[in-house]
Amino acid sequence: MASTTLDKPAPGRKPGAAARRRVSVLLPLPFPGPFDYALPDDGRLDDVRPGEVVSVPLGRRTETGVVWDRDGTLPPEFAPPPGRPVADGRLKPVIARAGLPALPAALRRFVDWVAAYTLSPPGLVLAMALRTSQSAQAAPAQGRAQGWAPADPPPAGLRDTPARRRVLDVASRDGPLGGAELARRAGVGAGVVRGLADAGALRPVTLAPAPAFAAPDPGHCPPTLGDHQAQPAQALRDLAAAGGFSVTLLEGVTGSGKTEIYMEAIAACLAKGRQALVLLPEIALSAQWTGRFARRFGAEPALWHSDLGPRLRRVTWRAVADGTARVVVGARSALFLPFAELGLVIVDEEHESAFKQEDGVTYHARDMAVVRARMDNAPAILVSATPSLETLANVGAGRYRHLVLRARHGGAGMPDVRTIDMRAHPPERGLFLSPVLAAALDETMGRGEQAMLFLNRRGYAPLTLCRTCGHRLQCPNCTAWLVEHRARRIVTCHHCGYQDPTPPACPSCKAESSLTPIGPGVERITEEARATFPDARILVMASDTLPGPAATADAVARIARREIDLVIGTQIVAKGWHFPHLTLVGVVDADLGLGGGDLRAAERTVQLLHQVAGRAGRAEAPGTVMLQSYTPEHPVMQALVLGDFENFMRQEAEQRRPGFWPPFGRLAALIVSADTPEAADATARALGEAAPHGDGVQVLGPAPAPLAILRGRHRRRLLLRTRRDIAVQPLVRQWLDRVPPDRGARIDVDIDPISFL
Repeated sequence: MASTTLDKPAPGRKPGAAARRRVSVLLPLPFPGPFDYALPDDGRLDDVRPGEVVSVPLGRRTETGVVWDRDGTLPPEFAPPPGRPVADGRLKPVIARAGLPALPAALRRFVDWVAAYTLSPPGLVLAMALRTSQSAQAAPAQGRAQGWAPADPPPAGLRDTPARRRVLDVASRDGPLGGAELARRAGVGAGVVRGLADAGALRPVTLAPAPAFAAPDPGHCPPTLGDHQAQPAQALRDLAAAGGFSVTLLEGVTGSGKTEIYMEAIAACLAKGRQALVLLPEIALSAQWTGRFARRFGAEPALWHSDLGPRLRRVTWRAVADGTARVVVGARSALFLPFAELGLVIVDEEHESAFKQEDGVTYHARDMAVVRARMDNAPAILVSATPSLETLANVGAGRYRHLVLRARHGGAGMPDVRTIDMRAHPPERGLFLSPVLAAALDETMGRGEQAMLFLNRRGYAPLTLCRTCGHRLQCPNCTAWLVEHRARRIVTCHHCGYQDPTPPACPSCKAESSLTPIGPGVERITEEARATFPDARILVMASDTLPGPAATADAVARIARREIDLVIGTQIVAKGWHFPHLTLVGVVDADLGLGGGDLRAAERTVQLLHQVAGRAGRAEAPGTVMLQSYTPEHPVMQALVLGDFENFMRQEAEQRRPGFWPPFGRLAALIVSADTPEAADATARALGEAAPHGDGVQVLGPAPAPLAILRGRHRRRLLLRTRRDIAVQPLVRQWLDRVPPDRGARIDVDIDPISFL
């Protein structure tokens, strides 16, 4: 599987026999490295180069792969062990080029780096970069349109008229044009153009296909920036214009105009003729973001996310590769697009945990975006009102630059944040809104202003139990409760997707009408709000009520048109929306994220609630935020009330530093899963016995994972923790080598885990 050089004889070749020219081809499959193939003897592929997409045989089928580089570019501690060379006589020939744009060298280095860092097969990483390759290859070529150009020489005896003269002048000045466009620019009817063509004064030409994406104009509609915005905007313009790798944190309070400021960096990048990539944590944000982008640049960007149809994915992939897609905004997978000339990478809401890919290749898009920028020698900009502790640690160490916006744009003030002590002001029995919050909602909507209720929990209730026997509805595939979705009359598992109709009786004791919901979800809060405010126009914003960007855009437009009085939503409402008439935000359960043993629970909660609070008072009217809490004295609640995010993160850092917890140490999780608990325990014990030891190295576990059963598989977890100066990848690789594979169990590795489920 490993490559041998072209000029050295490979094992198995007869003395004096000519060496077959060979290339390495990486396939988008879970193999540990590229395969060696021979170039055809007929010479038609002698000029093939690394990065070209080719078809090759694999067993009895044909696969699409990429000609890969032979020289390693990874640090020694990341580089996988070399494979054994393959004899000339066993090499199979490359079949043909696949007719796709080549993958740039920077992207190939990025694939290698991600694979080595995450301990993933490089082919699986390549698959993310080639996921449209087969359909793109099979796509029929688009027919080219016909246009008209002046005949040279012009025909003799042509009858001259003012209309004909204008057509010929436009055709000479503006180059070949389609018939309709030529008539429009000349101000004549289509018959004039046809008459000139029939007379031989215009000759037919084939027009080049129009680009799939209009070119954004960096000078189209520059913003009017406030005094506090001008310096950060100029700093980012300078970085983008100069090029070269750097990382800058743009930190700014909610509503401070961070998007408008980093769009100035995009303008400078475009002016230099380079491409820009913007990552968003949720595709639901793309509709509002693209609208703002189009107003600034006069054209929409290219989108890249999982909701795109196959044809648009093909078109976008090719447009990125040929450079006609100048700006791409997308989800984390956009990192693996084949940019022709990437000049800027931006990660908006960089603190968001949605940037972590948990399935397949586990990677954090924020961190990999910095690597991608380095591979392309481009600046990276990380943007947030509540930066992650990892990013702040890099700022403190001098690795990242730091630009700060401390005031809202346009003179708007920060909202007044208050806690409602639920011990002193409890809701009525069976309800979840404190009378204090209910009164504030009534007063706000009575003034004609908009309000929002936030609860980060989908469905009607997170738990359903039987009042007669105590039975709880649990997922048959996971150690998780089934969540009732009353509107759809189902109970479902939010981990594996299992669902069933809501049972009319207890499945255990068969008691009729004994099942009762415990705790609220957004559906239950909506039910309470409709009963409390019967005249209010209510909109629910959650991932299961807004199935895609189009539905989200429609909801946002309705809010902007003031067709909605009360918005009730999950974390989707915290993601950077600008609702100028929304003045009150009520958080139903501010304590929700603080339970459990999650290392980042406090950090995540303060970030999420700060973002939610930032939806209030973004225009002239002042905003108010009310946090319903049973622990209003908690440091998270106090940080939100005082608006002291900086001091809170400083204290959070001091708590993690002594134990070498991230960002002051490194973590790697090993998750064992098997069909039976015995198989999972056996492999976990073997891993525990073979665990690495040493100064600055500690292994915690094995222990059952918090979700001990997920999708029917039993799970055990081990956690490797090291000092910051110790790389975990070689330790994990050696660790796994000491444990013989068990066909009944699987070991998944998560470098830099952020979820501990």
